Amino acid sequence: MPCVMNKEEIYRLVSVSKEFEGPSETVRVLRELDLSINRGESLAILGASGSGKTTLLHLLGTLDHVTSGNIFLNGIDLNTLGNKQRAELRNRDLGFVFQFHHLLPEFSTLENVAMPAFIAGMGRSEGIKRAKEALDMVGLAHRLEHKVTTLSGGERQRAAIARAILLRPKVLLADEPTGNLDEENGTKISELLVSLNTELGMTFIVVTHNPELAGMMHRRVELRLGELYAH
Repeated sequence: MPCVMNKEEIYRLVSVSKEFEGPSETVRVLRELDLSINRGESLAILGASGSGKTTLLHLLGTLDHVTSGNIFLNGIDLNTLGNKQRAELRNRDLGFVFQFHHLLPEFSTLENVAMPAFIAGMGRSEGIKRAKEALDMVGLAHRLEHKVTTLSGGERQRAAIARAILLRPKVLLADEPTGNLDEENGTKISELLVSLNTELGMTFIVVTHNPELAGMMHRRVELRLGELYAH
């Protein structure tokens, strides 16, 4: 049976390390990280390029496996889950927002946002209903039927956020969500993410170089040479 952790926590990392095999040597990106993240908390992960921020986010999002150590999510040790269980957990409990929106150009904004519902096996009418609600939450109710290729950069990122929150995940994971936007749109997206964290009560974890967005988080940590420091 999986080990169950403190119910106040949504994540606990215990001595987490991650290594990659290079052409001539093993590269240790993360070094025995210990970290606790509470439900509903917002956390910024800072650090220089190449410090392991995205690697850490991928581990939290079950997109990669630790080399050693344990990550507990909702009390479940991720090491005990197979690939199918990880995929089910991602679809049910995790939402992802990336620097590039990864929207499908052949579909409308509404269809793009509804995709996670369809993947989860939800009926089309219910999926579309939820997609409309999510788009309304991010201020895109007027762009439902537009092709995503006609949206501005800020609008595309809003659509990606709507898609990420469609199934009301417990955790929203964001990797440089403002990194591809101008300052004005970056500020608007930052404010939107913070408001969703408050309104929906979901845990929000963001990798960012944006000091404005980082400053809006409840807590900040920094990766230096693969180790975590309070910021």
